[in-house]
Amino acid sequence: MKNIFYLFFFILFIAGCNKAPQPPIKLKDFSSDISVKKLGQRLIDLPQGLNSLEPSSEEAQEIFIAVHGGRSEGYEWIYPIKTIDTKQKHMFFYRWPDNGCFQESAEKLENEIKDILNQDKSITKISLIGHSYGGILVSHVLKHWKISTPMEAHVVASPLLGTSMLNSICGYEPINKISNNTALFEWRTQHQLDNAYKNLSEDPQEINIQGSQVTILPDTYKGNRLGHNWSISWVADEVF
Repeated sequence: MKNIFYLFFFILFIAGCNKAPQPPIKLKDFSSDISVKKLGQRLIDLPQGLNSLEPSSEEAQEIFIAVHGGRSEGYEWIYPIKTIDTKQKHMFFYRWPDNGCFQESAEKLENEIKDILNQDKSITKISLIGHSYGGILVSHVLKHWKISTPMEAHVVASPLLGTSMLNSICGYEPINKISNNTALFEWRTQHQLDNAYKNLSEDPQEINIQGSQVTILPDTYKGNRLGHNWSISWVADEVF
């Protein structure tokens, strides 16, 4: 009986070891030998806040921050982040509680960016890319950016026009014009092809922002319908 007890304890110990938490994911872990679903889950498992995806580099002159949308599973970011990365960019992923209003998370991100700029004087540009609801957060940061360091924002398949729920519950007010040291690029999916928006009578991406540059994405990408999640990969391939 004692031997059975020890065997049972040993099995539980081994099982516990196998389930030991993995260290936070880094860009070097983005391997083609691992499914994007598993990599995406590790990305979403990152702690709330701004997460560096690579070691600091003396060559980096630009901070590049990816901001996920609502109920993201992370996998839609694996290919784009790998594609966008260069030696001149220091890549970050921003985790935030996307099941609530965006303002507090946007303010926290802005403060974290300011902290980096205060610590690293070699940074000459801030770039943000926000997908879906993440684009709302990104536009809020851009709207309130007062620092002299230039900021460039890319919003992909994002409902910048707002929705009745977003407007009434969160008090969302869209950005209406771009200031001198910022730039905004809107990458809009086709309304009827985007599963997140196609059943809405009005396309929430349709908005007129003074100084913004708008691009309508094509209907296919690598033989697939270019819908909500594929949109980030298209932008990564065509823009960066």
